[in-house]
Amino acid sequence: MKVYQTTEIKNIVLIGASGSGKTTLAEAMAFEGGVIARRGAVESNNTLSDSSELEHMYKRSIYSTTLFTEFMNYKFNIIDTPGSDDFCGGLFSAFKVADVGVMVFNAQNGFEVGSEIQARYARAHQKPIIAVVNQLDHEKANWENTLESIQAGSHAKTVVVQYPVNPGVSFDTFIDVLMMKMYKFKDENGLREELPIPESEMEYAKELHNILVEAAAENDEDLMALYFEKGTLTQSEMRAGLKVGLSKRDLIPIFCVSAKRDIGTKRLMEFIINVAPGPVAAPNFTTVGGEEVAPNQSGLTTLFVFKSTIEPHIGEVTYFRLISGKLTEGAELLNTRTGNKEKITQLFAVAGKNRVKVSEILAGDIGCTVKLKATKTNDTLCMPSMPTTIEPIIFPEPRYRTAIRAVNSSDDEKLGELLTKARYEDPTILVEYSTELKQTIIQGQGEHHLNILKWILESVNKVAVEFFAPKIPYRETITKIATADYRHKKQSGGSGQFGEVYLLIEPYYEGMPDPTKYKVNGKEIQVNIKGKEEVKLDWGGTLQFFSSIVGGAIDTRFLPAILKGVMEKMNEGPLTGSYARDIRVIVYDGKMHAVDSNEISFRLAGRHAFKEAFKNAAPKIMEPIYRVEVLMPSDKMGDVMSDLQSRRAMIEGMSSDNGFDKLVAKVPLAEMYRYSTTLSSITNGRATYAMAYSSYEQVPSEVQNKLLKEYSDDDSDE
Repeated sequence: MKVYQTTEIKNIVLIGASGSGKTTLAEAMAFEGGVIARRGAVESNNTLSDSSELEHMYKRSIYSTTLFTEFMNYKFNIIDTPGSDDFCGGLFSAFKVADVGVMVFNAQNGFEVGSEIQARYARAHQKPIIAVVNQLDHEKANWENTLESIQAGSHAKTVVVQYPVNPGVSFDTFIDVLMMKMYKFKDENGLREELPIPESEMEYAKELHNILVEAAAENDEDLMALYFEKGTLTQSEMRAGLKVGLSKRDLIPIFCVSAKRDIGTKRLMEFIINVAPGPVAAPNFTTVGGEEVAPNQSGLTTLFVFKSTIEPHIGEVTYFRLISGKLTEGAELLNTRTGNKEKITQLFAVAGKNRVKVSEILAGDIGCTVKLKATKTNDTLCMPSMPTTIEPIIFPEPRYRTAIRAVNSSDDEKLGELLTKARYEDPTILVEYSTELKQTIIQGQGEHHLNILKWILESVNKVAVEFFAPKIPYRETITKIATADYRHKKQSGGSGQFGEVYLLIEPYYEGMPDPTKYKVNGKEIQVNIKGKEEVKLDWGGTLQFFSSIVGGAIDTRFLPAILKGVMEKMNEGPLTGSYARDIRVIVYDGKMHAVDSNEISFRLAGRHAFKEAFKNAAPKIMEPIYRVEVLMPSDKMGDVMSDLQSRRAMIEGMSSDNGFDKLVAKVPLAEMYRYSTTLSSITNGRATYAMAYSSYEQVPSEVQNKLLKEYSDDDSDE
């Protein structure tokens, strides 16, 4: 295999809704480039992309797959991504290293919710898009409706480059209005015949050609002047204008194919070579310090890891894009995260499940290596003489959480190792043992996402596990001022224990002025601040601790012990054992004994006084509230809203966007368990959502009473 120059490389990502035919298109592109001699089919479980047992079971992509093909002296690095939003981690990784997105549409369904989701991701990653209408050979293919939906759903100007002459089961011909030719396909192996446009199609073809010329001219002042002068543009001039419009993401060219029958694949690849940005024309990668790194073949070697896997009999496989310089076998590079050196012992070009050994890779190219010591996704490897770190991929926030445990406790350690491995391969899976909840919590992009993990644990690794509802990390606080005192006294021969504490507590809020005086139960308490300590709690919120002891009633050396006793109850709130937060404590009086007083006495006195005051301060349980954004077809808004309202949601806003409705609500985390499954059920899988932590808010009184009863029952059981 030849070493490709930076100017001879195209990095593309195939995106689109599930069932649009991305894997089939990747297979056709590999076939056109001679990487495979025969095209596989998803139904036959023999494609380059979908090679795992899971993908064979589901007949669709679960993982992103990197592959290459060689075409017209160019190397295409293609990343085939899953259409399901549950597996969007692979898409985010692909967007990091690809320069252009090829968005595939099913000619039966047009611009779907899945299309909108992935289009939004492409906009967020500032990737130019080429639209490809696939499956035009299906009996239910509808070119006009699909085109109309793409035009309505796109945020950039769409221009038709090709249109089908005979969509449907007999589809074998399309007209290219850039080339102004008709292409007729003789077989299902891409053999095409170039023909003049028939008279019956000429008027419509000229109309679309003129629209394409105008769209190309709009992107460049010189071209616009030339267009006004001549009234038209040559093909090369049109390509130049389209190249500018596509790179600026102002333009979406539309193509038509049947990937299954290899119709239109070659022409699409020709367009990508002539118009789509490659590593040189695409925006440069940036470092965490904001500096740009150009794809200079003569520059310092810098590579970015976008994917990591573990394969049987091989171990760690590391996929990367070479940002700058050249990479050869035997190179020693610095991992800027670990500070350790890694030796590149082998280099491969990736063709799905196959790998082709290469001796050298140049800037802009994508490849993989094996058996690195401690390198993972988002790491940068570079020359030790000039350390630099590329900005990492920012993966989406998790949307689904569940508790997990091994059915057999003897598998606990193995389960922990397997979850660490899962996190290594898929950064969108979060794993945490919560000491607060005493549960192992895993989070992912949806229930299906984590069910796939469960299948792997059980079917591949033979570790039986169970999912169950995770506990909610409630918080406790107070809503009014209260006082309490407690005397700890213990005598058992020799030195005893004695400590007496008087304290006042009140709700705390940010920016609250320091205390001066209080009137509680008809009694006035004057505060003379002698000491102040503010504790930012690990679990959120604040504890303010004031000393207002006068006359030496309590020696200052015992105040840390009182604070320690208070913190013990903050760690285990009096109501449900949850963390307490946002409380001000003022120690204003007390007593001590010259012989019997010690730190343990005042720790216990402070602990009990705080507990008593807390119960008298109208305590409230607080729950985590999440901001939830749901995207759905307009006809499902009522059902989605009703379901959210049944989950104690507070609707904050509704809007419409390109045929889809968006609903924003604040919803308690306690009500979101298995929401992805419910949403899919009530919308027939046509909606998606995102959620992010918003705040802690007090639970309604009926919910608090229920929680208190549950805690009381659990406590009595113990």
